[in-house]
Amino acid sequence: MSHERSTPSSPGSEELASSPTPSKNASPASALRGDNEPIAAVERWAMRRGESSFHALSGATGGFISGVVTCPLDVIKTKLQAQGGFRAARGNAAALASAARYNGMLGTANVIWSEEGLKGLYRGLGPIIMGYLPTWAVWFTVYGKSKQFFQQYNDNENIVNFCSSIVAGGSSTMVTNPIWVIKTRLMSQVSRKSTSDDARPAWHYRSTFDAARKMYTTEGFLSFYSGLTPALLGLTHVAVQFPAYEYLKRKFTGQGMGESEEGNYKNDWVGILSASVLSKVLASCSTYPHEVIRTRLQTQQRSMPASSSEYAAFRGGLEGDQYRPSVLDKATSTVPRYKGIVTTFQMILKEEGWRAFYAGMGTNMMRAVPAATTTMLTYEYCMRTLGHAKLEGIRKTEEAIL
Repeated sequence: MSHERSTPSSPGSEELASSPTPSKNASPASALRGDNEPIAAVERWAMRRGESSFHALSGATGGFISGVVTCPLDVIKTKLQAQGGFRAARGNAAALASAARYNGMLGTANVIWSEEGLKGLYRGLGPIIMGYLPTWAVWFTVYGKSKQFFQQYNDNENIVNFCSSIVAGGSSTMVTNPIWVIKTRLMSQVSRKSTSDDARPAWHYRSTFDAARKMYTTEGFLSFYSGLTPALLGLTHVAVQFPAYEYLKRKFTGQGMGESEEGNYKNDWVGILSASVLSKVLASCSTYPHEVIRTRLQTQQRSMPASSSEYAAFRGGLEGDQYRPSVLDKATSTVPRYKGIVTTFQMILKEEGWRAFYAGMGTNMMRAVPAATTTMLTYEYCMRTLGHAKLEGIRKTEEAIL
């Protein structure tokens, strides 16, 4: 639509807002009120925000939707990863291998469904929502800022992406590790209705806040950072995934992460989908064992006051208030089974064999690939929408003052 330049006039000479084109006598104020296209709320918001805000909102939205969609698979994967540690604490894991409680994705899903129903498949959803929002908000924000920083010192795009992903991953991990520990604890616990003691953790939490309270009172603040070292080691995952995603997306679409070009949307989405799937598969296959080690460290108890009533509740309420720890209980409760990445690796390898490092990997791939794809598709969509809204807001503002 063409617009003629207006000249200032008195308010009485303004034409009605319903006029299809702005009047020669229309003032800038009247144009903003309705002679031109109205500026939508999202456009006004986008005009006042920079790239960092776009990255944070898009990343948080992508992580939230991904967490809700893939929560059941995350529960199944966590139980498969953690059961070896619980079983080994009660006897010889190798001897019990033929009678494992959780066997495969469908078998594990069937056990959860029969004992806890749909609620069991979404156990830990609260921490997922609380975790993914800041995780991806921090990650994408720091990633964008880090790229700007490293580009000043290095022209190699792959090196810049690699270093930026490490910095972003480390920042988000430090901020959100307590949430992920709680999530892992909730997902790994067994229903009170279960009659089997096999693969049963020594706790039972009613909710996210109940878990946080009991962990703090019985194990202390450091329990929230259990598994931090392997979690930081897991930065190798994002160091593979996101540089690979940027490389593949640029090959498929000609655009970097978070970038888009007007038009040609259909081909862009195909390229984004392909880059998401391939980069996640590559990263998952190459770094999966560290996830098993991290889960074992996160799901073991730290030193605690064994004679307290909190400890009885922490043990899942199975013993009740009448529970009185034995001398052996008091001694073993202060000695963590797993004491670091190397010793955990050696213990798992000795007791359960190398296959234990890939426990739940099939389920993880079926969870991780859709999760990554959902996250990236949502992120790219939000970035495109916000960028388009900002440009539209600027265009309408410029037209309104002409």
